[in-house]
Amino acid sequence: MERRDFLKALGAGAAATVGATLVSCDNDKGGEKPAGSMTYRVNPSTGDRVSILGYGMMRLPTVSSQASAREDGDAEIDQEMVNRQVDYAIEHGVNYFDTSPAYCRGRSEHCTGIALSRHPRDKYYIATKLSNFNPETWTRKAGIEMFENSLKELQVEYVDYLLLHGIGMGKDGMAEFEARYLNNGLLEYLKQQRAAGRIRNLGFSYHGDIAVFDRALAMHDVGEVHWEFVQIELNYLDWEYADEISDRNTDAVYLYGELVKRGIPAVIMEPLLGGRLTHLPDPLTRRLLARDPEASVASWAFRYAGSFDGVLTVLSGMTYMEHLVENVKTYSPLVVLTEEEKQMLEKIGGDLVSYRTIPCNDCKYCMPCPYGINIPAIFIHYNKCRSEDNTPEVPADSVADRRVYREQRRAFLVGHDRAVPRLRQADHCIGCGQCAPHCPQRIDIPRELQRISEYVEELRRHPN
Repeated sequence: MERRDFLKALGAGAAATVGATLVSCDNDKGGEKPAGSMTYRVNPSTGDRVSILGYGMMRLPTVSSQASAREDGDAEIDQEMVNRQVDYAIEHGVNYFDTSPAYCRGRSEHCTGIALSRHPRDKYYIATKLSNFNPETWTRKAGIEMFENSLKELQVEYVDYLLLHGIGMGKDGMAEFEARYLNNGLLEYLKQQRAAGRIRNLGFSYHGDIAVFDRALAMHDVGEVHWEFVQIELNYLDWEYADEISDRNTDAVYLYGELVKRGIPAVIMEPLLGGRLTHLPDPLTRRLLARDPEASVASWAFRYAGSFDGVLTVLSGMTYMEHLVENVKTYSPLVVLTEEEKQMLEKIGGDLVSYRTIPCNDCKYCMPCPYGINIPAIFIHYNKCRSEDNTPEVPADSVADRRVYREQRRAFLVGHDRAVPRLRQADHCIGCGQCAPHCPQRIDIPRELQRISEYVEELRRHPN
């Protein structure tokens, strides 16, 4: 089958064989109602009725300012606000909560456990991960201790969804996959825990080396392990253009298609690409507003991710209550995209590639930098300016060009210094490379930091 025909065959309605059946439910438990009622999907392996909106507990609210929280993720988590947001989510039909020992500097599971333990255990599903990225944790003993600690922090006797975290990452994805889970017998241990009822669904999240993704699915094919679900990155940019952004990424059309073939439900991460699909360049934003002036840019991306039949749930890291409220509304109920709307978004995704932004999702896996550089903030500011067509080049000789250049130059440099303190900017990078192996998007972080540093220095040297 030709690639274009394959894309059409995998349209929003083509994955019914996965069996993640779409259902809705009146979910009036008092308080503010969403518009309609939450949409649910049924996991064919366990019959779980999972809300199409999943709560990602990666970016929890903090008691400090937004700037401090973004700077290094070391601010104190606002447990009271976490509790309030979890309460609102459950009240409005959200029942899937995704965390990890690695999130929020190791504090996410603890805070999630506090918030959820205030509700009956049958009102929510907990997903967490075996996040053994550090080679010191690649032993069977260390993996078992990490799993047991997750149960303790989450205050539960079993985990509903347990993932091997980020397979395919690292310099040698296959060797690390084998060392983290296979050679040490840890996968066999997890299978035993599933048989004992302490894990209800076993799966993995994928980043990076496609050979590892294919290997894991081949293990499923021969009965070596049964995956009840798989977590992948899917959005209207990554559907066809992930490999154009980075030669180390894989288009979602392939990832999703392989899961559909096997009837494995997909859990979706990064539906907004860390916010990049919320802050589109102005011309692309105007295109969506012209289509529906009442719909937010983010809602289009969430509808896209949820419109595939084989999707079990779509994760969103909802730091602020207003984000939670809006996303609940988008999925209460989900209005599945038409084929024409789907193609419109994929066209916007293709146009977005031409802006050549850095594919940073602000996950902060690269942090902390040993030299104090705020890597995500640097990339986010640069991407924002690229999207707003505000990355000026040294002008020609015309008076008009120089005037525009001066305005853009000042806006870029002032915004840059506000977003990133001078001592944490890219010019302090020594190229040690400690950050790069941890990046799920496989960004060559030292190279990009050097490029931005040189660009900023050029602007500072050419005031006119």
